[in-house]
Amino acid sequence: MIKKIKDFIRQFNNLIYDIDNIKQSLGRIELRQNIDSNTKLNDDFSEFKVYSQSGEDGIIQNLISKINIKNKIFIEFGVENYLESNTRFLLLNNYWSGLVIDGSKENINFIKNDPIYWRTNLKASCRFINKDNINEIISSSGVKGNIGLLSIDIDGNDYWVYKSIKVVDPEILVLEYNSFFGKDFNVTIPYEKNFIRDKAHYSKIYYGASISALVNLAKSRGFILVAVNNSGNNLFFVKAKYSNKFKELTIDEAYKEINFREAHDSSGKLIFKSFKESKKLINDLSVLDINNNELIKIKDL
Repeated sequence: MIKKIKDFIRQFNNLIYDIDNIKQSLGRIELRQNIDSNTKLNDDFSEFKVYSQSGEDGIIQNLISKINIKNKIFIEFGVENYLESNTRFLLLNNYWSGLVIDGSKENINFIKNDPIYWRTNLKASCRFINKDNINEIISSSGVKGNIGLLSIDIDGNDYWVYKSIKVVDPEILVLEYNSFFGKDFNVTIPYEKNFIRDKAHYSKIYYGASISALVNLAKSRGFILVAVNNSGNNLFFVKAKYSNKFKELTIDEAYKEINFREAHDSSGKLIFKSFKESKKLINDLSVLDINNNELIKIKDL
């Protein structure tokens, strides 16, 4: 029985390897068809999906095609088993190296048994991230200083964790925003060290920060907003020194309501309601107004 299980795992890993090769080939074809250095990055053409949740792979490829990045290193948080991520295509197609972090031991073990772990220069760390330990987690993995890309998607304390990061200085920044918090207020969930999205509220849509909060924080650290994915959840920033290469987006231009459904009912089932109907599930919950350091109801956003 043990031998059969090992054989199955080996066959499964070989299948992943083959799928990786196919996806890389398809991604390269689409990349050649889509990249045009004279086209604004935020045009729809720039999106395509290889390993990303939606069109992030294409946006990132467009970004790196216009920037001469010296240190081709990435860091990505909240990767689960890394089969779907913002940086896997960078790792396999562009031969970057990187660090991925997830709080699940099962997910990290999966990554370390994935063929990419011996085929690439990838490090995987099993840690539950908070604002107090993030710098130690990164530095203990041997990554510091200037890097190519930082992607944060932990469905929780994203604002607080990014605000705390000091040990790395990325050229490209990817942040996930919560469109249910609107575009007019600088708000985030109050910091809770052990915040877990699934436990915070049954709807699973109470997490993260508003687009305004993240854009203003990134701007204070020398970044400009240049793209948002069509799904309406990921923001893409570059250092302000590259402003001659990209059109900077305003918050009004960038904000989109998510066009996929992620809200759940009290029994844990995914529900297929409109954006406005889903938002009602969290209307009576509170978020922190960063400007005034006070709690406000989501229904007032």
